[in-house]
Amino acid sequence: MAVRAAVLPAVGSPLEITEIELPAPGPGQVRVRLAAAGVCHSDLSLSNGTMRVPVPAVLGHEGAGTVVATGEGVTHVAPGDAVVLNWAPSCGSCPACARGEVWLCADALSGAAGIHARTVAGTEVHPGLNVAAFAEETVVAASCVLPLPEGVPLTDAALLGCAVLTGYGAVHHAAAVRPGETVAVFGAGGVGLATMQAARIAGAAQIVAVDVSPAKEELARAAGATDYVVASATTPRQIRAVTGGQGVDAAVECVGRAVSIRAAWESTRRGGRTTVVGIGGKDEQVTFNALEIFHWGRTLSGCVYGNCDPARDLPVLAEHVRAGRLDLGVLVTERIGLDGIPAAFENMTAGKGGRSLVVF
Repeated sequence: MAVRAAVLPAVGSPLEITEIELPAPGPGQVRVRLAAAGVCHSDLSLSNGTMRVPVPAVLGHEGAGTVVATGEGVTHVAPGDAVVLNWAPSCGSCPACARGEVWLCADALSGAAGIHARTVAGTEVHPGLNVAAFAEETVVAASCVLPLPEGVPLTDAALLGCAVLTGYGAVHHAAAVRPGETVAVFGAGGVGLATMQAARIAGAAQIVAVDVSPAKEELARAAGATDYVVASATTPRQIRAVTGGQGVDAAVECVGRAVSIRAAWESTRRGGRTTVVGIGGKDEQVTFNALEIFHWGRTLSGCVYGNCDPARDLPVLAEHVRAGRLDLGVLVTERIGLDGIPAAFENMTAGKGGRSLVVF
């Protein structure tokens, strides 16, 4: 059966909304009818070549839906079950998985090189970041499917697959924010807004949101920001000014630009933690001198997928949603169809809005 999908025909080319033919799920595979898919900055990075993906490819990696069919050997989900897609499944056997660092699994993206479907003209198509969520339906490995806990709206649950896991993990796992600490979040897009909510849940006493757009202040404050700074050359000075001259205990960078990584570092107090979540290009060079590294005693660390284990963390996030501590709707600034993805990419490039959500 043919389904509509957003296909990237070549790196740098516009997405094409077209029909693809999906195979029946084979052994260890699951077919899912998508309810919604979030438009993440990583999808934009794949389309413009900042990140590499075999093409042609169906993009989209943040999604939720309902199981339509399962292949032989699949026992943890059944037709009719609500599920969240996991774009980075761990293999369980590589050195990173053996250390318990499943977010660094060496084989997490191995499925992206396979053949996912064919266009009606017969062209082979790959699954962008394993799950190909920009489509009405998808067929994925069983390890890419997580049962959705009860009490979470299926459409909004798509955000749990990337933005919320990443933001929550950046705060609770990577930066290890403690109650009473001060936090700065650079970037008020989907991941940044999720990070602000996670900082509030962690008990942060002060949450300073930073973005280039003054228009995002209302979004940031709804997500938990207590202060808002419009990004400029004086951002670190402004953050120190609102934190008693000290700087924040933890800064989380969700943009992936050299200038914002450097600003996050300079906004962190002596002995504080700077965590980089944003995915930047290889030409984005950040420099430090040896004396400042010694003097400030700060920690600078990367963060992949929030340093999360989705199987462990998804039920925790679901409980926060049920308890009203985590508002998924705050992250969404527009609900669109597949045809709206190119415009969502344009808004993202221009720094507008939070998360666009494709609703099927």
